[in-house]
Amino acid sequence: MKTAAIIAEYNPFHNGHRYHIEQTRRLTGATHVVVVMSGNFTQRGDLAIIPKHERAAVALKNGADLVIELPVAFALSSAEQFAAGAITLLNALGTVDVLSFGSECGDIDLIGEAAGAVHYAQTTEKFFQEMNSGKTFPAALQAAVEEHYTDDVVDVLTHPNNTLGVEYVKALNESGSNIVPFTIKRVGAGHDEEIETFDKEDIFDLNDDTRILSASQIRKRMFVGEGADTYADINRLETAILARLRMMTTKEIRKTPNINGGLENRIFKAARGATSLSELHFLSKTKRYTLARIRRAVLCCFLGITMGDVRINPQYIRILAMNGRGREIIGKECTLPVNSSLATLMKTSEDAKRQALLEDRCTNIYGLAFEKNKLCGKEFTLKFKIDDE
Repeated sequence: MKTAAIIAEYNPFHNGHRYHIEQTRRLTGATHVVVVMSGNFTQRGDLAIIPKHERAAVALKNGADLVIELPVAFALSSAEQFAAGAITLLNALGTVDVLSFGSECGDIDLIGEAAGAVHYAQTTEKFFQEMNSGKTFPAALQAAVEEHYTDDVVDVLTHPNNTLGVEYVKALNESGSNIVPFTIKRVGAGHDEEIETFDKEDIFDLNDDTRILSASQIRKRMFVGEGADTYADINRLETAILARLRMMTTKEIRKTPNINGGLENRIFKAARGATSLSELHFLSKTKRYTLARIRRAVLCCFLGITMGDVRINPQYIRILAMNGRGREIIGKECTLPVNSSLATLMKTSEDAKRQALLEDRCTNIYGLAFEKNKLCGKEFTLKFKIDDE
């Protein structure tokens, strides 16, 4: 038995994801594949277009054996915290041998060197000078790396999937994990790469192996295609988000993860001058803060996620989908409670209860982002895909 892990959002699942699973099995010799997947909210500060239980079931159908959920506070966090939360879950399983992720460079040694460079760069005077000058964290980090490392290492940090891979390697190193990192070179469309034309009817087809689009391309097609009203859309929550932020004080906003440097004041002021969600993001943004960071901060404010939620490590392993091989991944080595039932998991500790109740609250709000509103309590009534075949 050899278990490979993948960290993903599958928003939505597409040919590139299936290719990744297939290549992970082929190139690592994995007999089992476990996926840590974001739930109903994503790291770019948005809603998952399709509910998590449906995405998990598709992943199971296309090569995954076990899909477990990344708690919402980590799914809506910085790349560093996103990676740390996922690695905590994989370490807790105790049976994972390899972590496989896609990257633009396809060179695990180079990504490992970049991980060391990032760790060192954050301690340099150059990094703090750049941050104090008002640059974003990624820009300041890149400037510090440029001063001390060769161009090939610097180039790694200019591509989004490379950068996320760097955070995975950092999290593995910092946790003392025995999991070995492995990368597969991305094929097809780049992250958020645009295409010139497309047919509205051709949303995405898992049977068409000739095209691999990026998830952002597919989401755009889905929103203009037939059935678009069945997908979750953050714009349906626009008025509610604006109302919530208009009621918050700067002190309350400051409790949100990754709020510092006066960002709470910008969001507070923007909430009173904006009449749309896009305008709120625009008015909050400066050259110091990336748009993704602003989007995450706004959504965390709306959902009531605080720094206290991120400081608590994942407290349980929640199964979203599993087959017979997936059952074999969960053994006596596991150091966290494991179950598909949130009601059962929330009884294991006070911190587990806090995480579970946050998940429930966020899913209840997520249910209002559809054309037809969904009832509360879905976290405790949905049946996830458990396949014994």
